[in-house]
Amino acid sequence: MAISSTGIGSGLDVSSIMSQLVTLERKPIATLQTAATKIQTQISAYGKVQSLVSTLRDTAAALGSSSLWKQTSATSSDTTTVSAATTGSAAAGEYTVAVSSIARAQTLYSRALSSAVGAGTMTIQIVQEYGPPPVLKDGTSALDLTFTDPGTTVEQVRDRINAAGIGVTASVVRDATGAARLALTSQSTGLGSRIMVTGDFADFNYQPGLVGGMTQAQAAQNAQFTINGVPAESGSNQVSNAMDGLSLILVKEGTAKVTLSNDETAQKKAIDDFVAAYNALNNYLAEQTKYDAGTKKAGNLQGDSAAMRLRSELRSLAQSSSGLSTAFKTLSSVGLEMQKDGTLKANSTRLAEALKQPTELGKLFTSSDAVTVSNNGFGVRFRQLGDTVTGTDGFLTSRTDSLQGKLKRNQTEQERLEERVVRWQTRLEKQYQALDAKMGSINALSSYVSQQVAQWNKSTG
Repeated sequence: MAISSTGIGSGLDVSSIMSQLVTLERKPIATLQTAATKIQTQISAYGKVQSLVSTLRDTAAALGSSSLWKQTSATSSDTTTVSAATTGSAAAGEYTVAVSSIARAQTLYSRALSSAVGAGTMTIQIVQEYGPPPVLKDGTSALDLTFTDPGTTVEQVRDRINAAGIGVTASVVRDATGAARLALTSQSTGLGSRIMVTGDFADFNYQPGLVGGMTQAQAAQNAQFTINGVPAESGSNQVSNAMDGLSLILVKEGTAKVTLSNDETAQKKAIDDFVAAYNALNNYLAEQTKYDAGTKKAGNLQGDSAAMRLRSELRSLAQSSSGLSTAFKTLSSVGLEMQKDGTLKANSTRLAEALKQPTELGKLFTSSDAVTVSNNGFGVRFRQLGDTVTGTDGFLTSRTDSLQGKLKRNQTEQERLEERVVRWQTRLEKQYQALDAKMGSINALSSYVSQQVAQWNKSTG
Protein backbone atom coordinates (compact mmCIF):
# COMPACT_ATOMS: atom_id res chain seq x y z
CA MET A 1 0.00 0.00 0.00
CA ALA A 2 1.57 3.35 -1.07
CA ILE A 3 2.19 6.14 1.49
CA SER A 4 1.94 9.61 0.00
CA SER A 5 2.11 12.05 2.93
CA THR A 6 3.74 10.29 5.85
CA GLY A 7 7.06 11.92 6.83
CA ILE A 8 5.93 15.50 6.32
CA GLY A 9 5.45 15.99 10.03
CA SER A 10 8.48 14.03 11.17
CA GLY A 11 10.88 14.80 8.36
CA LEU A 12 11.72 11.08 8.08
CA ASP A 13 11.91 9.23 4.66
CA VAL A 14 9.09 6.96 5.74
CA SER A 15 8.38 5.64 2.19
CA SER A 16 11.92 4.31 1.87
CA ILE A 17 11.81 2.84 5.39
CA MET A 18 8.49 1.14 4.66
CA SER A 19 9.69 -0.25 1.31
CA GLN A 20 12.75 -1.84 2.91
CA LEU A 21 10.72 -3.31 5.76
CA VAL A 22 8.15 -4.79 3.33
CA THR A 23 10.95 -6.28 1.20
CA LEU A 24 12.35 -8.00 4.29
CA GLU A 25 8.89 -9.25 5.23
CA ARG A 26 8.37 -10.67 1.71
CA LYS A 27 11.59 -12.70 1.68
CA PRO A 28 9.81 -15.99 2.53
CA ILE A 29 7.46 -15.37 -0.43
CA ALA A 30 10.41 -14.76 -2.75
CA THR A 31 11.93 -18.03 -1.56
CA LEU A 32 8.65 -19.83 -2.31
CA GLN A 33 8.48 -18.24 -5.77
CA THR A 34 11.97 -19.47 -6.58
CA ALA A 35 11.00 -22.95 -5.42
CA ALA A 36 7.79 -22.81 -7.48
CA THR A 37 9.76 -21.93 -10.61
CA LYS A 38 12.01 -24.93 -10.05
CA ILE A 39 9.03 -27.24 -9.47
CA GLN A 40 7.31 -25.97 -12.63
CA THR A 41 10.52 -26.58 -14.59
CA GLN A 42 10.62 -30.15 -13.26
CA ILE A 43 6.98 -30.69 -14.21
CA SER A 44 7.71 -29.45 -17.73
CA ALA A 45 10.74 -31.73 -17.93
CA TYR A 46 8.61 -34.72 -16.93
CA GLY A 47 6.04 -33.72 -19.54
CA LYS A 48 8.80 -33.96 -22.15
CA VAL A 49 9.95 -37.29 -20.70
CA GLN A 50 6.42 -38.73 -20.93
CA SER A 51 6.14 -37.54 -24.55
CA LEU A 52 9.45 -39.21 -25.44
CA VAL A 53 8.39 -42.40 -23.64
CA SER A 54 5.15 -42.44 -25.63
CA THR A 55 7.09 -42.14 -28.89
CA LEU A 56 9.39 -44.98 -27.85
CA ARG A 57 6.37 -47.09 -26.88
CA ASP A 58 4.74 -46.50 -30.27
CA THR A 59 7.87 -47.39 -32.23
CA ALA A 60 8.33 -50.49 -30.07
CA ALA A 61 4.70 -51.49 -30.74
CA ALA A 62 5.40 -51.23 -34.47
CA LEU A 63 8.41 -53.53 -34.08
CA GLY A 64 6.32 -55.90 -32.01
CA SER A 65 3.67 -56.27 -34.73
CA SER A 66 3.92 -59.65 -36.45
CA SER A 67 2.51 -58.17 -39.67
CA LEU A 68 5.66 -56.06 -40.08
CA TRP A 69 7.83 -59.16 -40.37
CA LYS A 70 5.47 -60.79 -42.87
CA GLN A 71 5.34 -57.66 -44.99
CA THR A 72 6.52 -58.01 -48.56
CA SER A 73 7.18 -55.59 -51.39
CA ALA A 74 6.43 -56.21 -55.06
CA THR A 75 8.47 -55.50 -58.17
CA SER A 76 7.56 -56.11 -61.80
CA SER A 77 9.97 -57.02 -64.57
CA ASP A 78 7.93 -54.87 -66.97
CA THR A 79 5.87 -52.07 -65.45
CA THR A 80 4.63 -51.04 -68.90
CA THR A 81 2.70 -54.30 -68.93
CA VAL A 82 1.92 -54.99 -65.26
CA SER A 83 2.69 -53.01 -62.12
CA ALA A 84 2.24 -54.55 -58.69
CA ALA A 85 2.03 -53.62 -55.03
CA THR A 86 1.41 -55.53 -51.84
CA THR A 87 -1.60 -54.60 -49.75
CA GLY A 88 -1.20 -57.18 -47.00
CA SER A 89 0.68 -60.34 -46.09
CA ALA A 90 1.23 -61.66 -49.60
CA ALA A 91 3.53 -64.68 -49.62
CA ALA A 92 7.03 -64.11 -50.96
CA GLY A 93 7.75 -65.69 -54.32
CA GLU A 94 7.82 -65.15 -58.07
CA TYR A 95 4.65 -64.99 -60.15
CA THR A 96 4.31 -64.84 -63.91
CA VAL A 97 1.41 -62.62 -64.96
CA ALA A 98 0.30 -63.03 -68.58
CA VAL A 99 -2.28 -60.50 -69.82
CA SER A 100 -4.26 -61.60 -72.86
CA SER A 101 -6.67 -58.63 -72.84
CA ILE A 102 -7.16 -55.54 -70.75
CA ALA A 103 -10.50 -54.24 -69.52
CA ARG A 104 -12.19 -51.62 -71.70
CA ALA A 105 -15.15 -49.29 -71.29
CA GLN A 106 -18.05 -49.35 -73.74
CA THR A 107 -18.55 -46.39 -76.11
CA LEU A 108 -21.70 -45.70 -78.20
CA TYR A 109 -22.38 -43.01 -80.79
CA SER A 110 -25.44 -41.78 -82.67
CA ARG A 111 -25.85 -40.98 -86.37
CA ALA A 112 -24.95 -37.47 -87.52
CA LEU A 113 -27.64 -34.96 -86.58
CA SER A 114 -27.91 -31.62 -88.37
CA SER A 115 -30.83 -30.07 -86.48
CA ALA A 116 -32.57 -30.02 -83.10
CA VAL A 117 -33.51 -33.43 -81.71
CA GLY A 118 -36.96 -32.24 -80.49
CA ALA A 119 -38.99 -33.25 -77.47
CA GLY A 120 -38.96 -36.73 -75.99
CA THR A 121 -37.88 -39.03 -73.19
CA MET A 122 -34.72 -41.00 -72.53
CA THR A 123 -33.92 -43.73 -70.00
CA ILE A 124 -30.27 -44.67 -69.41
CA GLN A 125 -29.24 -47.71 -67.39
CA ILE A 126 -25.86 -49.22 -66.46
CA VAL A 127 -26.35 -52.97 -66.75
CA GLN A 128 -24.50 -56.15 -66.00
CA GLU A 129 -26.79 -58.04 -68.39
CA TYR A 130 -29.04 -56.69 -71.12
CA GLY A 131 -31.70 -59.35 -70.45
CA PRO A 132 -34.55 -59.46 -70.91
CA PRO A 133 -35.05 -58.38 -68.25
CA PRO A 134 -31.93 -56.19 -67.88
CA VAL A 135 -29.85 -56.64 -64.72
CA LEU A 136 -28.71 -53.30 -63.34
CA LYS A 137 -25.19 -52.86 -62.06
CA ASP A 138 -25.12 -53.04 -58.26
CA GLY A 139 -25.60 -49.66 -56.62
CA THR A 140 -27.06 -47.97 -59.72
CA SER A 141 -30.54 -46.95 -60.77
CA ALA A 142 -32.15 -45.93 -64.06
CA LEU A 143 -31.91 -42.29 -65.15
CA ASP A 144 -35.15 -40.95 -66.65
CA LEU A 145 -34.87 -37.71 -68.62
CA THR A 146 -37.75 -35.76 -70.19
CA PHE A 147 -37.29 -32.99 -72.77
CA THR A 148 -40.42 -30.90 -73.46
CA ASP A 149 -38.92 -28.25 -75.78
CA PRO A 150 -39.29 -29.12 -79.48
CA GLY A 151 -36.11 -27.14 -80.05
CA THR A 152 -34.01 -29.35 -77.71
CA THR A 153 -30.44 -29.62 -79.01
CA VAL A 154 -28.00 -32.47 -78.77
CA GLU A 155 -25.84 -30.26 -76.52
CA GLN A 156 -28.72 -29.92 -74.06
CA VAL A 157 -29.11 -33.70 -74.01
CA ARG A 158 -25.38 -34.04 -73.34
CA ASP A 159 -25.47 -31.55 -70.49
CA ARG A 160 -28.44 -33.24 -68.78
CA ILE A 161 -26.73 -36.63 -68.89
CA ASN A 162 -23.45 -35.32 -67.50
CA ALA A 163 -25.19 -33.37 -64.73
CA ALA A 164 -26.95 -36.55 -63.57
CA GLY A 165 -23.66 -38.28 -62.66
CA ILE A 166 -24.85 -41.84 -63.28
CA GLY A 167 -21.51 -43.23 -64.47
CA VAL A 168 -21.83 -42.26 -68.15
CA THR A 169 -19.90 -39.48 -69.88
CA ALA A 170 -21.71 -37.79 -72.77
CA SER A 171 -19.95 -35.76 -75.45
CA VAL A 172 -20.79 -34.17 -78.80
CA VAL A 173 -18.56 -34.83 -81.81
CA ARG A 174 -19.00 -32.71 -84.96
CA ASP A 175 -17.87 -33.56 -88.47
CA ALA A 176 -16.70 -31.23 -91.25
CA THR A 177 -20.30 -30.41 -92.26
CA GLY A 178 -21.21 -29.32 -88.74
CA ALA A 179 -23.44 -32.34 -88.11
CA ALA A 180 -23.29 -33.58 -84.51
CA ARG A 181 -23.08 -37.08 -83.00
CA LEU A 182 -23.91 -37.85 -79.38
CA ALA A 183 -21.30 -40.18 -77.88
CA LEU A 184 -21.80 -42.07 -74.59
CA THR A 185 -18.92 -43.73 -72.75
CA SER A 186 -19.19 -45.77 -69.59
CA GLN A 187 -17.02 -44.41 -66.80
CA SER A 188 -16.17 -47.94 -65.68
CA THR A 189 -14.53 -50.73 -67.62
CA GLY A 190 -15.78 -54.27 -67.94
CA LEU A 191 -18.87 -56.22 -68.93
CA GLY A 192 -20.62 -55.24 -65.71
CA SER A 193 -20.77 -51.57 -66.70
CA ARG A 194 -22.51 -51.55 -70.10
CA ILE A 195 -24.93 -48.87 -71.28
CA MET A 196 -28.57 -49.38 -72.27
CA VAL A 197 -30.67 -46.50 -73.64
CA THR A 198 -34.43 -46.56 -74.32
CA GLY A 199 -37.08 -43.90 -74.91
CA ASP A 200 -38.71 -41.66 -77.51
CA PHE A 201 -35.41 -40.57 -79.07
CA ALA A 202 -34.96 -43.43 -81.54
CA ASP A 203 -31.56 -42.06 -82.63
CA PHE A 204 -30.23 -42.44 -79.08
CA ASN A 205 -31.58 -45.86 -78.17
CA TYR A 206 -29.23 -48.78 -77.69
CA GLN A 207 -29.97 -52.38 -76.84
CA PRO A 208 -28.52 -55.53 -78.48
CA GLY A 209 -30.83 -56.74 -81.23
CA LEU A 210 -32.47 -53.31 -81.59
CA VAL A 211 -32.64 -52.08 -85.17
CA GLY A 212 -31.39 -48.50 -85.61
CA GLY A 213 -30.37 -46.24 -82.80
CA MET A 214 -26.78 -45.85 -81.52
CA THR A 215 -23.80 -47.79 -82.81
CA GLN A 216 -21.24 -49.45 -80.56
CA ALA A 217 -17.81 -47.96 -81.25
CA GLN A 218 -16.02 -49.98 -78.55
CA ALA A 219 -17.43 -52.99 -76.76
CA ALA A 220 -17.13 -53.39 -73.03
CA GLN A 221 -14.46 -55.94 -72.18
CA ASN A 222 -13.17 -57.67 -69.06
CA ALA A 223 -9.47 -58.13 -68.45
CA GLN A 224 -8.25 -61.66 -69.07
CA PHE A 225 -4.99 -62.81 -67.52
CA THR A 226 -3.25 -65.68 -65.79
CA ILE A 227 -1.09 -65.85 -62.65
CA ASN A 228 1.39 -68.72 -62.92
CA GLY A 229 -0.93 -70.24 -65.50
CA VAL A 230 -4.09 -69.97 -63.39
CA PRO A 231 -6.75 -68.05 -65.39
CA ALA A 232 -8.38 -64.96 -63.90
CA GLU A 233 -10.77 -62.27 -65.05
CA SER A 234 -11.54 -58.75 -63.86
CA GLY A 235 -13.90 -55.98 -64.89
CA SER A 236 -11.19 -53.46 -63.98
CA ASN A 237 -7.53 -53.17 -64.87
CA GLN A 238 -6.84 -52.46 -61.21
CA VAL A 239 -7.01 -55.93 -59.71
CA SER A 240 -7.04 -56.12 -55.93
CA ASN A 241 -8.42 -59.61 -55.35
CA ALA A 242 -6.59 -61.84 -57.79
CA MET A 243 -4.32 -63.09 -54.97
CA ASP A 244 -4.29 -62.41 -51.22
CA GLY A 245 -2.32 -59.29 -50.43
CA LEU A 246 -1.32 -58.54 -54.02
CA SER A 247 -2.64 -55.64 -56.09
CA LEU A 248 -2.05 -55.55 -59.85
CA ILE A 249 -2.48 -52.84 -62.45
CA LEU A 250 -2.82 -54.29 -65.95
CA VAL A 251 -1.47 -51.82 -68.48
CA LYS A 252 -1.39 -53.74 -71.75
CA GLU A 253 -1.35 -57.25 -73.24
CA GLY A 254 1.89 -59.08 -72.52
CA THR A 255 3.78 -60.97 -69.84
CA ALA A 256 5.67 -59.77 -66.78
CA LYS A 257 7.29 -61.46 -63.80
CA VAL A 258 6.15 -60.13 -60.42
CA THR A 259 8.52 -60.79 -57.53
CA LEU A 260 7.35 -60.57 -53.91
CA SER A 261 10.20 -60.29 -51.45
CA ASN A 262 10.68 -59.44 -47.81
CA ASP A 263 10.08 -55.71 -47.33
CA GLU A 264 13.46 -54.88 -45.82
CA THR A 265 12.92 -51.16 -46.37
CA ALA A 266 9.85 -51.01 -44.14
CA GLN A 267 11.44 -53.27 -41.52
CA LYS A 268 14.67 -51.26 -41.39
CA LYS A 269 12.72 -48.03 -41.10
CA ALA A 270 10.80 -49.45 -38.13
CA ILE A 271 14.12 -50.36 -36.47
CA ASP A 272 15.62 -46.95 -37.25
CA ASP A 273 12.55 -45.23 -35.79
CA PHE A 274 12.88 -47.29 -32.61
CA VAL A 275 16.60 -46.49 -32.26
CA ALA A 276 15.95 -42.78 -32.82
CA ALA A 277 13.17 -42.76 -30.19
CA TYR A 278 15.32 -44.69 -27.70
CA ASN A 279 18.28 -42.33 -28.16
CA ALA A 280 16.12 -39.22 -27.92
CA LEU A 281 14.76 -40.37 -24.55
CA ASN A 282 18.17 -41.50 -23.27
CA ASN A 283 19.87 -38.24 -24.27
CA TYR A 284 17.16 -36.08 -22.71
CA LEU A 285 17.34 -38.00 -19.43
CA ALA A 286 21.15 -37.72 -19.47
CA GLU A 287 20.95 -33.96 -20.03
CA GLN A 288 18.34 -33.42 -17.32
CA THR A 289 20.06 -35.53 -14.64
CA LYS A 290 23.70 -34.48 -15.16
CA TYR A 291 25.83 -32.15 -13.04
CA ASP A 292 28.36 -30.01 -14.87
CA ALA A 293 31.35 -29.61 -12.54
CA GLY A 294 32.85 -26.96 -14.79
CA THR A 295 29.86 -24.63 -14.72
CA LYS A 296 28.65 -25.98 -11.37
CA LYS A 297 25.20 -26.22 -12.89
CA ALA A 298 22.81 -29.13 -12.33
CA GLY A 299 20.19 -30.43 -14.72
CA ASN A 300 16.55 -29.86 -13.89
CA LEU A 301 16.14 -33.49 -12.77
CA GLN A 302 19.60 -33.96 -11.26
CA GLY A 303 19.30 -36.38 -8.34
CA ASP A 304 15.65 -37.12 -9.18
CA SER A 305 15.06 -40.80 -8.39
CA ALA A 306 12.30 -41.39 -10.96
CA ALA A 307 14.35 -40.01 -13.86
CA MET A 308 17.43 -41.97 -12.83
CA ARG A 309 15.37 -45.13 -12.41
CA LEU A 310 13.89 -44.81 -15.88
CA ARG A 311 17.29 -44.36 -17.50
CA SER A 312 18.60 -47.37 -15.61
CA GLU A 313 15.65 -49.55 -16.69
CA LEU A 314 16.08 -48.52 -20.32
CA ARG A 315 19.76 -49.49 -20.34
CA SER A 316 19.08 -52.74 -18.50
CA LEU A 317 16.32 -53.77 -20.91
CA ALA A 318 18.37 -52.84 -23.99
CA GLN A 319 21.21 -55.06 -22.76
CA SER A 320 19.01 -58.02 -21.80
CA SER A 321 18.27 -61.10 -23.92
CA SER A 322 15.24 -62.81 -25.42
CA GLY A 323 14.95 -66.56 -25.75
CA LEU A 324 12.55 -67.57 -28.56
CA SER A 325 14.69 -66.82 -31.61
CA THR A 326 17.26 -69.49 -32.42
CA ALA A 327 19.36 -67.02 -34.43
CA PHE A 328 19.23 -63.81 -32.39
CA LYS A 329 19.22 -63.36 -28.62
CA THR A 330 20.13 -59.72 -28.02
CA LEU A 331 19.82 -56.36 -29.73
CA SER A 332 23.57 -56.31 -30.23
CA SER A 333 23.34 -59.64 -32.09
CA VAL A 334 21.44 -57.85 -34.87
CA GLY A 335 23.73 -54.83 -34.86
CA LEU A 336 22.04 -52.51 -32.33
CA GLU A 337 25.05 -51.88 -30.12
CA MET A 338 25.06 -50.05 -26.79
CA GLN A 339 27.43 -47.06 -26.61
CA LYS A 340 29.20 -45.62 -23.56
CA ASP A 341 26.71 -42.78 -23.33
CA GLY A 342 23.80 -45.22 -23.19
CA THR A 343 22.63 -44.70 -26.78
CA LEU A 344 22.11 -47.41 -29.37
CA LYS A 345 24.03 -47.38 -32.65
CA ALA A 346 23.14 -49.54 -35.62
CA ASN A 347 25.94 -51.62 -37.14
CA SER A 348 24.74 -51.45 -40.75
CA THR A 349 26.55 -54.61 -41.84
CA ARG A 350 25.19 -56.82 -39.07
CA LEU A 351 21.71 -55.31 -39.36
CA ALA A 352 21.64 -55.96 -43.12
CA GLU A 353 22.56 -59.59 -42.49
CA ALA A 354 19.84 -59.93 -39.85
CA LEU A 355 17.22 -58.50 -42.22
CA LYS A 356 17.87 -61.45 -44.52
CA GLN A 357 16.23 -63.63 -41.85
CA PRO A 358 12.92 -61.83 -41.27
CA THR A 359 11.27 -64.75 -39.48
CA GLU A 360 13.97 -65.01 -36.81
CA LEU A 361 14.41 -61.25 -36.59
CA GLY A 362 10.66 -60.95 -36.13
CA LYS A 363 10.80 -63.37 -33.19
CA LEU A 364 13.39 -61.15 -31.50
CA PHE A 365 10.87 -58.31 -31.48
CA THR A 366 7.42 -59.94 -31.49
CA SER A 367 7.66 -63.06 -29.33
CA SER A 368 5.21 -63.20 -26.45
CA ASP A 369 5.50 -65.71 -23.60
CA ALA A 370 3.04 -65.33 -20.72
CA VAL A 371 5.04 -67.74 -18.55
CA THR A 372 8.64 -66.66 -19.19
CA VAL A 373 8.77 -62.88 -19.53
CA SER A 374 12.42 -62.98 -20.63
CA ASN A 375 11.27 -64.77 -23.78
CA ASN A 376 9.19 -61.79 -24.83
CA GLY A 377 10.45 -59.88 -27.85
CA PHE A 378 12.04 -56.47 -27.43
CA GLY A 379 9.20 -54.71 -29.22
CA VAL A 380 6.75 -56.25 -26.75
CA ARG A 381 8.90 -55.51 -23.71
CA PHE A 382 9.66 -51.88 -24.56
CA ARG A 383 5.98 -51.31 -25.30
CA GLN A 384 5.08 -52.82 -21.93
CA LEU A 385 7.68 -50.64 -20.20
CA GLY A 386 6.18 -47.54 -21.81
CA ASP A 387 2.67 -48.57 -20.79
CA THR A 388 3.79 -49.33 -17.23
CA VAL A 389 5.75 -46.17 -16.42
CA THR A 390 3.15 -43.82 -17.95
CA GLY A 391 0.10 -45.70 -16.67
CA THR A 392 -2.13 -44.54 -13.83
CA ASP A 393 0.09 -46.21 -11.23
CA GLY A 394 3.36 -45.78 -13.14
CA PHE A 395 6.27 -44.11 -11.38
CA LEU A 396 6.49 -41.33 -13.97
CA THR A 397 2.83 -40.53 -13.44
CA SER A 398 3.24 -40.73 -9.66
CA ARG A 399 6.27 -38.43 -9.75
CA THR A 400 4.43 -35.88 -11.90
CA ASP A 401 1.40 -36.02 -9.60
CA SER A 402 3.70 -35.50 -6.61
CA LEU A 403 5.26 -32.42 -8.19
CA GLN A 404 1.83 -31.05 -9.08
CA GLY A 405 0.76 -31.45 -5.45
CA LYS A 406 3.95 -29.81 -4.23
CA LEU A 407 3.40 -26.86 -6.56
CA LYS A 408 -0.19 -26.45 -5.39
CA ARG A 409 0.91 -26.42 -1.73
CA ASN A 410 3.59 -23.86 -2.58
CA GLN A 411 1.03 -21.58 -4.25
CA THR A 412 -1.33 -21.92 -1.30
CA GLU A 413 1.47 -20.93 1.09
CA GLN A 414 2.38 -17.95 -1.10
CA GLU A 415 -1.22 -16.74 -0.99
CA ARG A 416 -1.29 -17.10 2.80
CA LEU A 417 1.92 -15.14 3.25
CA GLU A 418 0.78 -12.46 0.78
CA GLU A 419 -2.33 -11.88 2.88
CA ARG A 420 -0.20 -11.67 6.04
CA VAL A 421 2.19 -9.13 4.48
CA VAL A 422 -0.75 -6.96 3.37
CA ARG A 423 -2.19 -6.96 6.89
CA TRP A 424 1.22 -6.23 8.42
CA GLN A 425 1.90 -3.43 5.93
CA THR A 426 -1.48 -1.82 6.66
CA ARG A 427 -0.81 -1.97 10.39
CA LEU A 428 2.69 -0.58 9.99
CA GLU A 429 1.45 2.31 7.86
CA LYS A 430 -1.06 3.29 10.52
CA GLN A 431 1.69 3.23 13.17
CA TYR A 432 3.94 5.47 11.08
CA GLN A 433 1.05 7.83 10.37
CA ALA A 434 0.38 8.11 14.10
CA LEU A 435 4.09 8.65 14.78
CA ASP A 436 4.25 11.26 12.04
CA ALA A 437 1.26 13.10 13.48
CA LYS A 438 2.77 13.05 16.99
CA MET A 439 6.14 14.25 15.76
CA GLY A 440 4.40 17.01 13.81
CA SER A 441 2.62 18.14 16.96
CA ILE A 442 5.83 18.15 19.01
CA ASN A 443 7.67 20.07 16.33
CA ALA A 444 4.89 22.65 16.20
CA LEU A 445 5.03 23.06 20.00
CA SER A 446 8.79 23.42 19.86
CA SER A 447 8.49 26.16 17.26
CA TYR A 448 5.90 28.00 19.35
CA VAL A 449 8.07 27.88 22.47
CA SER A 450 11.06 29.13 20.50
CA GLN A 451 9.02 32.06 19.16
CA GLN A 452 7.81 32.98 22.65
CA VAL A 453 11.32 32.90 24.07
CA ALA A 454 12.52 35.11 21.24
CA GLN A 455 9.72 37.62 21.90
CA TRP A 456 10.45 37.64 25.62
CA ASN A 457 14.12 38.32 24.99
CA LYS A 458 13.21 41.29 22.79
CA SER A 459 10.84 42.73 25.34
CA THR A 460 13.36 42.53 28.13
CA GLY A 461 16.13 44.13 26.03
